[in-house]
Amino acid sequence: MTYFPAGPHGRNAGKPAKSTAAFNALKRDIMLGVLPAGTALTELDLAAHFSCSQGTVREALLQLQEEGLVRRQGHRGTQVSECTEAEAVEMFRVRQQIECNGIVRVLQAPSRNLVSDLRALLAEMVEAARAGDELELASFDRDFHRRIFQDARLPALDPILHRCLVHNHRFKISRSTTPRDLTATAQRHGPIIDAIESGDLARTSAALSHHIATIVDLGPDVFPDASQ
Repeated sequence: MTYFPAGPHGRNAGKPAKSTAAFNALKRDIMLGVLPAGTALTELDLAAHFSCSQGTVREALLQLQEEGLVRRQGHRGTQVSECTEAEAVEMFRVRQQIECNGIVRVLQAPSRNLVSDLRALLAEMVEAARAGDELELASFDRDFHRRIFQDARLPALDPILHRCLVHNHRFKISRSTTPRDLTATAQRHGPIIDAIESGDLARTSAALSHHIATIVDLGPDVFPDASQ
């Protein structure tokens, strides 16, 4: 199958780097399901489309591989990865463990600008929601959660959390059968900010855990003890 993406999208689309343009275009189409699992991505075809070298395309594909969106298998080439419920369940569990353990460290010594940074990201999420851009909303959502975790001072775990967040959003979008209230999705992050600002660990842990457990309908099965 030969794939020709629509073109660069997202916040980094205006950057001159051709690898960024290729990465953004491919990521958007994978996240939105335009590119289904198993689709072959050939460096030669993509290089021709983006008017760049195969090395530049390879850089973009390596970024996608780091986020778990493609699989590169030697002589078999590069294919869009699967997005299964089984993996989603385990990703949700890993994510909850990383974030909920991390929040304990965050509240021990939060940075002075943590709350203001989170409120700014929430505003960006609301703006993306009002524009009807679910993918942009999801991108700011990931930035929001990673900003919190930044204050846990566990940088080696950030790439793992990021991969979990990407998979969570891809799974959520792929399973969507009806339009969602994107503004409500964005505003779900408000209680987390309020809890962090209060400095109450129990309240913050509960808010964060509930937020993760209620992202998709399978949440109650993954986290049966989550507060309702």
